[in-house]
Amino acid sequence: MQRWRKTLLVTGMLLSSGMALAQRPAIAIIIDDLGNNAHDERAVELPGAVACAFLPHAPYTNKLARKAHSVNKEVMLHAPMEALHGNALGPGSLTLHMTERQFTATLQDDLAAVPHVQGINNHMGSLLTRHPGHMLWLMQEMTRHGNLFFVDSRTTVSSVARTVAAENRIPNLERDIFLDAEPGEAFVERQFARLVKVAKQRGTALAIGHPYPATMKVLKQRLQELDEMGVDLVAVGELIQRKQQELPAWQLSSSPLPKVAKNSKP
Repeated sequence: MQRWRKTLLVTGMLLSSGMALAQRPAIAIIIDDLGNNAHDERAVELPGAVACAFLPHAPYTNKLARKAHSVNKEVMLHAPMEALHGNALGPGSLTLHMTERQFTATLQDDLAAVPHVQGINNHMGSLLTRHPGHMLWLMQEMTRHGNLFFVDSRTTVSSVARTVAAENRIPNLERDIFLDAEPGEAFVERQFARLVKVAKQRGTALAIGHPYPATMKVLKQRLQELDEMGVDLVAVGELIQRKQQELPAWQLSSSPLPKVAKNSKP
């Protein structure tokens, strides 16, 4: 009887391992900077599980976030965070000079401004994301808000955001590819090809893009060809789960962060 149980256990482990090995490479895509224009609806209408990240208090955020949710797309808060060069951030910005109370109140208002919010990624933030104290305030409020995930847009190599997220048990991920840091379809095509290549090399990859006409045109076509490429488009939440299955929990906060790509926003 004991030998039979052991055989079943080993068989189950092998089947589970086989299922994991059988998973195809997966990508996730976030389109952020949404909410300022009616044309941003094009991002919501992209095929598949493309996540939509909305700026808080923007004129079309409420309407388009509700529509994104209605078509089963993940809705995210694209939280404006202070950049090194003082870039204009718009309403709901989180800055270095804020007290903890001001920071938390602003973040609460931002989250309330985005219906059906499931996660957060940073808009700019090359200054703020390098400060552990402010990132701790962010993660603490995310914990109080509920089951949210965090994506570090990686606008600076010095970001500590993902490390602080892991320390506070916030499901997290970081951007691998910016799709459209340079204008034009040719650049987006090259970046999309890089995204697929990284996914095939590592098993998963995450890209961030914007509601530019060139980006929308390329994605509308390429997302319908993923099956032929042998790659799956999955929700950000699912990609995070896959990544967490790949690494022991202690490695999420202790492993070195890769260098930021040259095509980063500030």
